[in-house]
Amino acid sequence: MSAKYVSAKRRRRLSKDNLWGWFFTLPFGIVFIVFLVVPLVYAFYVSLFTYTQVRGSVFTGLENYRRAFSDPIFLKGMGRVVIYTLVMVPIQLGLALILALVIDSMMTRLASASRLLFFLPYAIPVVIGALMWGFIYSKNLGPFTSIFALFGRQPPDFLSTNGIFGALVNMVTWQWTGYYMVILYSALRAIPHDLYESARLDGASELQIAVRIKTPMISSSLVMVTIFSLIGTLQFYTEPMVLRNNANSAIPPEYTPNMYAQALAFNYNQINYSATISFALGLLVVIFSVIFMRVTRKQSGLGD
Repeated sequence: MSAKYVSAKRRRRLSKDNLWGWFFTLPFGIVFIVFLVVPLVYAFYVSLFTYTQVRGSVFTGLENYRRAFSDPIFLKGMGRVVIYTLVMVPIQLGLALILALVIDSMMTRLASASRLLFFLPYAIPVVIGALMWGFIYSKNLGPFTSIFALFGRQPPDFLSTNGIFGALVNMVTWQWTGYYMVILYSALRAIPHDLYESARLDGASELQIAVRIKTPMISSSLVMVTIFSLIGTLQFYTEPMVLRNNANSAIPPEYTPNMYAQALAFNYNQINYSATISFALGLLVVIFSVIFMRVTRKQSGLGD
């Protein structure tokens, strides 16, 4: 059998495998294009126009984007979510890493129960979780009212202007920490246990193993969950939107950029500018994510 014949046969097999690959990915590709790419393209197209009562929709190019990046309401909302990001991301990832390390070191059935317990908040729909926390935070009906009444004290007003920041940080941390913990725990389980045994023979403590062996070896997973957390926090919407029903004075309609875009579209009928705000936010999320990936590329061991 000649080498030329073998090479041709291999090419035919690879071509057949590629066809089957395209066949199985085609349904996802169609859904991705129809429900993500097409709406994004249309939204960008809409953002290039401005509606006026006299002239109707007028093409204005990138004028809406110039307006967005000089809009004090958008910039204030963006600054607010950046502050949330700087606070929530370290808290979530720190707790997720500690929980993953603790559960990974457990050798009993309690480890499985603990994973389920910490992951359970993520399984609860975000809207339902926000409604539940809205009841807990309620100054009149929440459990804190009864607890503080036992000591003759007034309960803290979590839904006030001064308390809403901590209330939202607590809600999001409760909701997402378990999800990140599971990702990090899965990465820890992939590390060969021979490394731990060698470290113990050299006199390393469990804390040293966790800090100097386990954590560095899951750096790529840490980068991934950090990016997930960054994207989710910068797109902050559901929790403050649901909680706004109980805290109108603390959470205005433009509290975050996503809420501002929703208010522009459905309360003020500014569809074009709403699309611009959404696209501007998406652009900033991409920039933040790319910068973070490049900064952490060497530390996480990710190549170009």
